[in-house]
Amino acid sequence: MSNPHDHIAQNAPYNANVNPPYQEGTSAPYETNRRRAGNSRGLGAERTALVIHTLADIAAGFLCLWILLYLLDANQANVFVDFVHGMADWLAGWSQDIFMMKPEGVRVFFNYGLPALIYLAVGHGAAAWVRRL
Repeated sequence: MSNPHDHIAQNAPYNANVNPPYQEGTSAPYETNRRRAGNSRGLGAERTALVIHTLADIAAGFLCLWILLYLLDANQANVFVDFVHGMADWLAGWSQDIFMMKPEGVRVFFNYGLPALIYLAVGHGAAAWVRRL
């Protein structure tokens, strides 16, 4: 059985190679051995950057959710609200009481908002740095 593209290669004004050369024992063309432009580490660095990026977003999400629940006067006895409050306290433990303001809502906003911004900035910056490796 002949190759259906043989007539194309015979009739071409140049030496058209319809079937690209392959390395012995593989099914990949020679061109795949060239180094990728940009990220030389490939998929591993992209996945690592995605994990860092996602963790920063989740941390900031818990902190922002707690700010929202607090400002909307959510039921503190609720299991979900208690879980979010516990996660926010753990994530913002290093920055508690940086701001000592009289209106409690403003104090919560700044004491939990600052760590959220820092997690976003550091997490997204680290993810961008890992992608450039």
